[in-house]
Amino acid sequence: MIKSLHARQHQLANQKSQVEILESGIFADGTLPTFKQKIEPIGFFPLRPTKLEIFQVNIGYMCNQVCKHCHVDAGPDRTEIMTKETMQQCLAVLKQSGIKTLDITGGAPEMNPDFRWFVSEAHRLGVEEIIIRSNLTIITANPKYHDLPEFFRENNVRICSSLPFYSAGKTDRQRGEGVFKDSIAGLQMLNKVGYGKPDSNLILDLVYNPVGAFLPGDQKQLERDFKKELKEHFGIDFNSLLTITNIPISRFLDFLIESGNYDEYMEKLINAFNPAAVAGVMCRNTISIDWQGFMYDCDFNQMLGLKLEEKTGQHISTFNIDALENREVIISQHCFACTAGAGSSCQGATA
Repeated sequence: MIKSLHARQHQLANQKSQVEILESGIFADGTLPTFKQKIEPIGFFPLRPTKLEIFQVNIGYMCNQVCKHCHVDAGPDRTEIMTKETMQQCLAVLKQSGIKTLDITGGAPEMNPDFRWFVSEAHRLGVEEIIIRSNLTIITANPKYHDLPEFFRENNVRICSSLPFYSAGKTDRQRGEGVFKDSIAGLQMLNKVGYGKPDSNLILDLVYNPVGAFLPGDQKQLERDFKKELKEHFGIDFNSLLTITNIPISRFLDFLIESGNYDEYMEKLINAFNPAAVAGVMCRNTISIDWQGFMYDCDFNQMLGLKLEEKTGQHISTFNIDALENREVIISQHCFACTAGAGSSCQGATA
């Protein structure tokens, strides 16, 4: 099995090394404009939040898969797991702040031993929307996970599941051999309990990101294609398809450098820069929490170790919604991925 960059003690397992790459070379010598230079003339620098609406919590980097593009560098060899104590701090913030959406991610969040407790407590608190970012294969990975679809239904969670393509070839090339087959089985189990069905309020969304160094196609067209193919060949229904541009960090950054595509990919992102997408970037309405309770502008900044400004408070224990809604968002060149073409976020296209 492929190991994580972390387990291989790869240079890019060091967050500072990744940031140095993004801040040097073609950006330092002026070959390409920086993200700041692109957003300043259109009135978005410094980049500031709107209203804090989404509380995204990464409860651990452990995963049953080792995907080639993973910006988290997740895998079975990652042991970073959020404790119940930190989860309790998150729940306290949700209760006092009135934030409507809890977005739980990983790794495979289901592998955290306190995952079910966390979800059940959030549901009991009356959190309006609970999103679980599931890789689908976890449902069939072990008998102890086989009842996850029923658990999800009982807690009325929205499922966002990654599926790079509607065929085995492209999916397995990115996510590992046999992943497509297991993903289909997971989707069928979710459909069986009502997820994604036309007459159901149980939401099942799929997440698409390209298998390679290019931008995603039109979200609506891809959704039509996925719905047609998955229904015809596997009898699968789902609600929406969300497109996400691959972020040039962690394993995808490693791929870009190793394949000699880094400069070309960054240039592609910049050439596709869409001013209209800047207004909708997810860091403006989202806060990201890591497994230790530290806060970041987004999940990508989390993986680069770019914590919030000190004056804002950097840990969940110092959560202050007024300070967070008036902070300055930390930016670097990876942000170009969120403003290319139709834009990109954990909620799909933004423009």
